[in-house]
Amino acid sequence: MLEDSDIEDGHSPKRRRMNGNDGRYSSPDELAASSDHETSYHQRTNSIPHRDPGEQLRRQSYGDPTSEDSPDELDHTIHTFYRDGWNRSQRQSRDALSIESPIVTPRIATPPRKKPSFVRYKQKKVLKGHRRGVAAVRFSPDGRSIASCSADATIRIWDTDTGKQLQTLEGHLAGISIIAWSPDSKTLASGSDDKAIRLWDVSAGKSYPKPLLGHSNYIYSLAFSPKGNMLVSGSYDEAVFLWDVRTARIMRSLPAHSDPVGGVDFIRDGTLIVSCAGDGLIRIWDTSTGQCLRTLVHEDNAPVISARFSPNGKFVLAWTLDSCIRLWNYVEGRCVKTYQGHENTKFSLTGAFGTYGVSHHDRDERDARAFIVSGSEDGMVVWWDVQSKDVLQREGGHEGVVLGVDTWGPDSLVVSGGTDRTVRVWAREEDDDEDCAEQDDSGEALEDGVGKLKE
Repeated sequence: MLEDSDIEDGHSPKRRRMNGNDGRYSSPDELAASSDHETSYHQRTNSIPHRDPGEQLRRQSYGDPTSEDSPDELDHTIHTFYRDGWNRSQRQSRDALSIESPIVTPRIATPPRKKPSFVRYKQKKVLKGHRRGVAAVRFSPDGRSIASCSADATIRIWDTDTGKQLQTLEGHLAGISIIAWSPDSKTLASGSDDKAIRLWDVSAGKSYPKPLLGHSNYIYSLAFSPKGNMLVSGSYDEAVFLWDVRTARIMRSLPAHSDPVGGVDFIRDGTLIVSCAGDGLIRIWDTSTGQCLRTLVHEDNAPVISARFSPNGKFVLAWTLDSCIRLWNYVEGRCVKTYQGHENTKFSLTGAFGTYGVSHHDRDERDARAFIVSGSEDGMVVWWDVQSKDVLQREGGHEGVVLGVDTWGPDSLVVSGGTDRTVRVWAREEDDDEDCAEQDDSGEALEDGVGKLKE
């Protein structure tokens, strides 16, 4: 069975819209004004035979038909998950792709523990200031700040604790789709519809003099390498570029996809890059050589709008425009879990990993479990248990599409942003009687919870 332990520690969100009729991308400017520069997928979409949406959601992934319900390779504790991520990440990344028959290490049975069947997150702050839809939100690695970007062509920096706006970064000439923090929390990268990537000195509130130029169309995705010396970008021009941050020059261009690139990410040791696109493909790249090591594709071939590595580097989590989030064992090329319960057929949504099940007063890592949290087109923020696929919580608050979600810290603080122009901060509540009563009254927190988690 899939244990949360095999996936957590995480960090990243998006913004574009997909036209419901012809499957074409549009820019972040449309988040608030429905502007008119949509352009893309119609040729591929028109050539694909129509499938009944219900049939697509009922289909299983590649490989063993029961693979999604019994991925025993993920059955560990969150404690082991984090430890493996730090100590064995390099061996689990590039070298792992050459292993045809992975060695399964026997486990010592441990007594079953009581597992919670839901989480209690409540909205704590609503941050207002953007004039148009919020495309992406990110916690800084040190957790002190939240960055948000918008179709209004600005980036705003907020204090995590107080919610006070600290900076407004201006310089792009069009809407901003994506932002990424450097590992030291001092630099922020942003990608825009003006085809430029800018690096910002956050403390000074100014951009570096030299933008990163090379893409010929909108910038949709960015990620810093773990050391902060490289940046990977994906664009509407179907290209993936690897940049030298110091020189602001392209180190390598990856012949990645035949449709706009929706997401990119570095594995935690920097040796691998993942990219995904509207062509339905997820590709794993060797950072040092630019070689494509693996291509993942689901049988339904739905456009893939976002992808990220799990915190320990063993898996890839991917969002697709069939209202599914899929967890892939990229070494074996197998989809091991599919999460459903949110709406996602038009917009490019993102989310993150987090942990739950540990009390603020008694932090026993053996009790911790992993969750996935994502935005939804119906205005909800949705949490799933990684192992069981159960919906742990559905919480409203936004008045439009929730485009970007991120998590941070041992308490897995959550931030979300959407087309209602707001940034919202969510915190987990303690399991006391008062909280239970409030959640029962609202009827939202446990709306789609499905009860007991699998042992």
